[in-house]
Amino acid sequence: MATRWGICSAGKISHDFLVALKTLPAHDHQAVVVAARDLSRAQEFAKRHSIPKAYGSYEELAKDPNIDIVYVGALHTQHRDVVLLFLRARKNVLCEKPLAMNLKEVKELVAAARKNNVFFMEGFWTRFFPVSEKIRALLSQKTLGEVKIMRAEFGNSIHHVSRLVQKELGGGALLDIGGYCIQFACMVFGGEKPESITATGFQYETGVEETVTIVLQYSGNRQGILTNSIMVPLPNQAAICCTNGIIQVPGTMWCPTSLVVNGKETEYPLPPTTEPMNFTNSTGLSYEAEHVRQCLLKGLKESPILSLADTELVAYIIEEARKQLGVIPTI
Repeated sequence: MATRWGICSAGKISHDFLVALKTLPAHDHQAVVVAARDLSRAQEFAKRHSIPKAYGSYEELAKDPNIDIVYVGALHTQHRDVVLLFLRARKNVLCEKPLAMNLKEVKELVAAARKNNVFFMEGFWTRFFPVSEKIRALLSQKTLGEVKIMRAEFGNSIHHVSRLVQKELGGGALLDIGGYCIQFACMVFGGEKPESITATGFQYETGVEETVTIVLQYSGNRQGILTNSIMVPLPNQAAICCTNGIIQVPGTMWCPTSLVVNGKETEYPLPPTTEPMNFTNSTGLSYEAEHVRQCLLKGLKESPILSLADTELVAYIIEEARKQLGVIPTI
């Protein structure tokens, strides 16, 4: 039986998610309803994606008994309230990253998911790419020895996008793109909490972080170095330096399609599509969607690959870095 998806929001990322969903077998995944705050927009979106039902409010979606999970693609300033609505209606939820605006909200949502005994996951799609699977396998097998240093970077010239520089809209380098590097570090170090977090960088004129480097110190003299910027394009690479070799993601580290292990490169092609997309490599969202389906079929309440503890740790590191940069108060 197909997993029945309810889509919350008719925006750009929801479009890409649905295009990705269409690369998977229709007998496994079906988008059955879309909800937006404007009914006409929801209806237009439903027509474009051949979705049979459209709602003009999120409350209607929360009450629909004929869905298995809600995909939340709304702006992240809305995540807390919208996700709470679905969790309290005992709906399983996959919510785009960042899960919420701060650690307090993240913990509130995690508690609500557990209280209502539903599946809940943050949409860090990077974790489910074949490249990430291969990295986890290499680290688990200790083929290359012990990890000593990892680095990751993600930057683009996106400061001209109004939403991305407005603090009240969750702008800044960390909430928008920094989480990708942080979750990568958390994956590499097995969800271990760093012994120390040191962030340096600069604020944009609006008070959000424009460029930031975070150094994460781990037990056993291990280190993660992460750089993000909304001012300039970065190489957007990642590297894991081990005692017996090096693992490299040579580009688009947040949605990778190739991996270099000790100089040998392997390509991992994306599912193909002929439909236009809004964001880079978006058909890779299909990996995340299929993982969610498998979790639901097993009756799981959280992902074993991206746990709620992982989500809380990422939010904790982001919040600590933003405090050190003076973007948010330390009290």
